[in-house]
Amino acid sequence: MTDITIEKLSAKDFETDQEVRWCPSCGDFAILKQTQMVMPRLGIPRENIVFVSGIGCSSRFPYYMNTYGIHSIHGRATALASGLKISRPDLSVWIVTGDGDALSIGGNHLIHLLRRNLDVNILLFNNQIYGLTKGQYSPTSEQHKVTKSTPVGSVDHPFNPLAVALGADATFIARTLDKEARHLQKMLERSHEHKGTSLLEIYQNCNIFNDNAFDVFGNKASQKTQAIFVEHGQPLVFGDKDSLGIKLDGHKPIVVNLEEGASKDDLWIHDETDLLKAQIMVRFFESKSNIGNFPRPLGVIYAEKRELYEQNVQAQIIDETASKGLGNLNQLLQGKQTWQVN
Repeated sequence: MTDITIEKLSAKDFETDQEVRWCPSCGDFAILKQTQMVMPRLGIPRENIVFVSGIGCSSRFPYYMNTYGIHSIHGRATALASGLKISRPDLSVWIVTGDGDALSIGGNHLIHLLRRNLDVNILLFNNQIYGLTKGQYSPTSEQHKVTKSTPVGSVDHPFNPLAVALGADATFIARTLDKEARHLQKMLERSHEHKGTSLLEIYQNCNIFNDNAFDVFGNKASQKTQAIFVEHGQPLVFGDKDSLGIKLDGHKPIVVNLEEGASKDDLWIHDETDLLKAQIMVRFFESKSNIGNFPRPLGVIYAEKRELYEQNVQAQIIDETASKGLGNLNQLLQGKQTWQVN
């Protein structure tokens, strides 16, 4: 038996010779950097990694990763990645998409990929705007958003990406920020570790057309009260000096002050496997949900184990081949009904 030695790689090994063509200070630069930092830790040969993208600013990503890559068409990255993973289950497949690419023209492909649960990783760059086409509102833009395509404000109700994912029976959902380098790296690693479809929503700043859309969650002055970093098995605490917490009153979350007598023992303990609590958590910031105004959750919100689609497909192929043989392609194409034309 011959031992296989995997080449030890660095972040530099995942850089390409292509000029990175994003606007200066775009949040995509940070996401690219952290992805290149994480890839060597995964211990996967570069030839076994594939980045698949659709259309949008984020979709130039495969050009800048020294791996295999596919720059596909609008909204279809998920479909291409599905076919690739089914035919080559051994590959590490990463889908890079934006809020427009994934949730507008690509929405139907996205929900079916999530419910099928192939072992692929979706990086959804959410900047709440169409950046590549110069600043139109997107499916995640807030209501009343004034853009080039909505000069008096959008009347659309926005998508909540993680709520959409849960509705499609996703097995892993998480959220992070482009400027939170360590947290972003950790979420990329957790996405890879999950056996199934992972959806990582990344709040990404478009400094040209929607600057500072998520500033309150990344700015150190406001982050303490506006964001909450959730960890499995840990209570939901936030605020200055972790003075605030969230507990459940039945199924309704409420904010309590730990400096005014509230007990930490009564707080909501985050459980990544609890679907009901995950459904509440992803709607913390929705006024229509009647939950209230809560800090934005960052981290792994939900994760479950479920059989993999590609494994079931491969098992079917093996079983059918064993019982019926390899078959004859010409006979299959010819079929049982033929006509001779004179």
